Amino acid sequence: MTEEIFRADAYARACEATVLAADERGVKLDRTVFYPLGGGQPGDIGVLRLDDGRELHIAGTHKGATPGEILHLPAEAAAWLQPGMRVTAEIDWERRYRLMRMHTCLHLLSAVIVAPVTGGQVGDGYGRLDFDLPETPDTDEVNAKLRELIARDAPVSFRWITDAELDAHPELVKTMSVHPPRGVGRIRLVNIEGIDLQPCGGTHLARIGEIGTVSITKIEKKGRQNRRVRLEFPGAVPPAG
Repeated sequence: MTEEIFRADAYARACEATVLAADERGVKLDRTVFYPLGGGQPGDIGVLRLDDGRELHIAGTHKGATPGEILHLPAEAAAWLQPGMRVTAEIDWERRYRLMRMHTCLHLLSAVIVAPVTGGQVGDGYGRLDFDLPETPDTDEVNAKLRELIARDAPVSFRWITDAELDAHPELVKTMSVHPPRGVGRIRLVNIEGIDLQPCGGTHLARIGEIGTVSITKIEKKGRQNRRVRLEFPGAVPPAG
């Protein structure tokens, strides 16, 4: 298993690590600050750096086939990287921080719009949540409520519960399409003090005031009872569609 430094400290930007494997599947390290794709949040990008100056750019990160395995996907071939080598693993921090801000913001949005979440996406400067709703909420009203919550600058904390405890409290799970990861015996809860509590394995802020300025740009009807709410940070360029 790879030691998940990002799980204990989402603000860690780099760490020293040993290469365990490097093949066509990707690079596996004994420890990493790179978050792997999952839960609607993209995997981190960045670089693996050797003391001699050689660098391997990482274009993405995802989970491997076995529990606890994390694979770093090289942007270019690097046959010189071998098991046992020591590297510095460093993420693209500016991108990660934008993802953290948006992910935490989407948790807030799920507290503003009280309805089952049918889908979502955390993007670099943009994001969306889909809600099981028959009517379209007023954009200005939702924007105002969201900004009011951000202004509270509430702290974000984490705690762990067992699978059995989650089964006893199914109301904690807001998402209908994405379920908390199971199989390791415990599940992490993200608590935005006095506002929201739900299971999530992603990276989050320490305080919600760090979200900063964000705007709901559109609320779309995506079915008889599905409403898609899109958010952006200033200057973000979301993909078409």
